[in-house]
Amino acid sequence: MRRFGQFIPNRLNPISFTNTKPKSTLFKLHPPCRYLAAVRKVAFTADKYPHIKRNPNFKEITDKDISYLTSILSQNALIVDNGTNSSDLTSFNVDWMGKYRGKSRVVVRPKSTEEVAKVLKYCGEKRIAVVPQGGNTGLVGGSIPVFDEMVISTNHLNKIRSFDPVAGILVCDAGCVLEVLDNHLAENGYMMPLDLGAKGSCQVGGNVATNAGGLRFLRYGSLHGSVLGLEVVLPDGTILDNLLTLRKDNTGYDLKQLFIGSEGTLGIITGISISTPKRPKAVNVAVLGLSSFEDVQKAFLKSKEDLAEILSAFEFWDFAALHLCQLYGTNRSEFPLGQYPFYVLIETSGSNKEHDDEKLTACLESLLEASTVQDGVIAQDVSQMNNLWSFREGIPEASHKAGAVYKYDISLPVPVLYKMVEDMRKRLEDSGSFGKDKAITHVIGFGHLGDGNLHLNITAKEYDEDVTKLIEPYVYEWTGKYRGSISAEHGLGLMKANYLGYSKSKPMIEMMRMLKKSIDPNGIMNPYKFLPD
Repeated sequence: MRRFGQFIPNRLNPISFTNTKPKSTLFKLHPPCRYLAAVRKVAFTADKYPHIKRNPNFKEITDKDISYLTSILSQNALIVDNGTNSSDLTSFNVDWMGKYRGKSRVVVRPKSTEEVAKVLKYCGEKRIAVVPQGGNTGLVGGSIPVFDEMVISTNHLNKIRSFDPVAGILVCDAGCVLEVLDNHLAENGYMMPLDLGAKGSCQVGGNVATNAGGLRFLRYGSLHGSVLGLEVVLPDGTILDNLLTLRKDNTGYDLKQLFIGSEGTLGIITGISISTPKRPKAVNVAVLGLSSFEDVQKAFLKSKEDLAEILSAFEFWDFAALHLCQLYGTNRSEFPLGQYPFYVLIETSGSNKEHDDEKLTACLESLLEASTVQDGVIAQDVSQMNNLWSFREGIPEASHKAGAVYKYDISLPVPVLYKMVEDMRKRLEDSGSFGKDKAITHVIGFGHLGDGNLHLNITAKEYDEDVTKLIEPYVYEWTGKYRGSISAEHGLGLMKANYLGYSKSKPMIEMMRMLKKSIDPNGIMNPYKFLPD
């Protein structure tokens, strides 16, 4: 690994890396044994949120309904809790963090869009509430039932329909796993335009339904721009076929945009057409140590100026996040830098390695000379790149292992982004709840500085109502004060629905209600979430 620093500039300094697994194997969302063992401790969501009442207009599922669904579905498409196999439904009823738990007795796993349409048509007629679910990797309770809603899983909708190697346009089912799609595209020299820590588990339909951002939003932008067309089944069973492969279509309303980020409240996405970029021929990864968040901002500005078109990621994390990762992370190799208040990961992606190496080296040397950066390393091969990325990608999993974790995904103006972490730490310290042998154990900040996305993680010994009251609604009030967004990329789900007013005006929320009512008049799609109750 090539090291840059005030005392040893421009010198090759080999560093031992013992973990050279690909990134996707370094971050696992679903450790089955621990996950299942912890389920018994997870309280039912309905008990944790007693103010939410089951809608009496929704029909309870009966044996007659089960019999009909069995008749219209493929073999083994239905999982029903008959009293002896409740564990079969566990993974559909509990989120991976162990924070939300539903009471669904029926899971439907359609194998085609037509089967999804038949199921939704029946549910619409009978007013049976449903929860669409993909990889169930969400963080806000959006894919978990609250009461006895039927789960419609896209696990069996996993076919790659077509790929145009000239235009770079992929058409696939919603249940395709993100990493599987990326590997398929790699064979043709392309890549998916989004990259997530959960890529080995999450499904592309869920990515689109939550408008996931991820690690390379800075380079490839939002799914609102990448998605060219969608196939969606509406609550009455109508198949909305807008699965276009055209980059330009200026006819009528762009209806697909309604469903991107709608979190399954308007319909179920079954097919996606997406524009994919060419896979870069030259990739560089550097990690830097910095003394202040002001220096982090200066480094970002300099990187944008010097690296411009090849800058693909600019991630940051504080020392508290690194310390947590070292305590609980899966990567046991030595972190290559000393202790600094902040760290930055810069990734470049281009087509000419010599050109990119020269630009990155010049940029880093300039940052060092200005004392903006105190030290840094550049990976020399793919294994070292994966290893450096694993420190950043491993932070969420380390937080999960540290105890009960309160995760907040916020968009803020960059100059005040880290002030949120500082103010939250002070608030929790002043309350006497944060510190050694206290209820709250860690407060860390990390995220995608390139798009102003802060991930605030607060770990505690257990989920506790008193801890929650210390954090909420303060975190949302603070965000609203600086005209930020209470959700940058994780969605609203159940967790944030009632706080939407901190990011959206009353007229905007009312228009959302109107759209919901017009498309889903009986309110059967993913109820109790997304919009304030």
